[in-house]
Amino acid sequence: METALTIQQKNEKLGELLRGMGRVMIAFSGGVDSTFVLKRAQQELGDQVLAVTAASETFPSREFDAAVGLAEEMGVRLTKTEVKELENADFVANNPDRCYHCKTGLYIHLQNLAREMGYPYLLDGSNVDDLGDYRPGLKAKNEQGVRSVLQEAGLTKDEIRTLSKELGLPTWNKPSFACLSSRIPYGTRIEKHKIDQLDESEHFLNQLGFYQVRVRHHDKIARIEVMPAELPKVLEHRDAIYAKLTSLGFQYVTLDLMGYRTGSMNEVLSSSDKAKAKEASV
Repeated sequence: METALTIQQKNEKLGELLRGMGRVMIAFSGGVDSTFVLKRAQQELGDQVLAVTAASETFPSREFDAAVGLAEEMGVRLTKTEVKELENADFVANNPDRCYHCKTGLYIHLQNLAREMGYPYLLDGSNVDDLGDYRPGLKAKNEQGVRSVLQEAGLTKDEIRTLSKELGLPTWNKPSFACLSSRIPYGTRIEKHKIDQLDESEHFLNQLGFYQVRVRHHDKIARIEVMPAELPKVLEHRDAIYAKLTSLGFQYVTLDLMGYRTGSMNEVLSSSDKAKAKEASV
């Protein structure tokens, strides 16, 4: 029976993987995972590392600016680019394979950049936990030859947070974030005004001090998800939240009593749909 690796052994394996690559470009969002990959690559490869951050309609500009600022603080070379998901009809249609079409376009664009700039490897920040959810973007990643060194090293999200804290990275306890289109039910078109509603709604809740927030877009209904411990806090700010979200165009504002959980919009999918997507992503 194979003995499970310790967190330090996994970190050492990550270092070996990076040293074996020699020169890498990293898709950098400024989140927990990609920041950790970037830092470890910097430690192992020095100036043979380039971060690339993409602006898009579904990624808040403040998140883009924060990623750029963080790369500068870390002293890592960074290139900025842009993608236009809303010009992709397959993405806008928002079928259950939406993420596949989004990631395919992104990774083709980034791989082209990597080749033009002389980087043989493009890395992302996917970790082991990402393999357990419905994530059609994994298929796109594999098809386009993107390496997920955190998965290859066997690192989980909690382990990445622990190691990030040891490295003094400010992102070690940063809340998880996903593309704003993931808040819109499958089959409902992705439109800019909906993205803007979600962006402003979540930013407002963040400013009220909520740690982990999702606002799900159900036409005229906004469904708020926060961590279970913060459910009472929503009621404390009920009037302000209702006023803000209705001013953004929602008619009803609701609180999800189950609280925040990743992939809640995937709960409508059948188990067979998820199984097929998981098989296709391997």
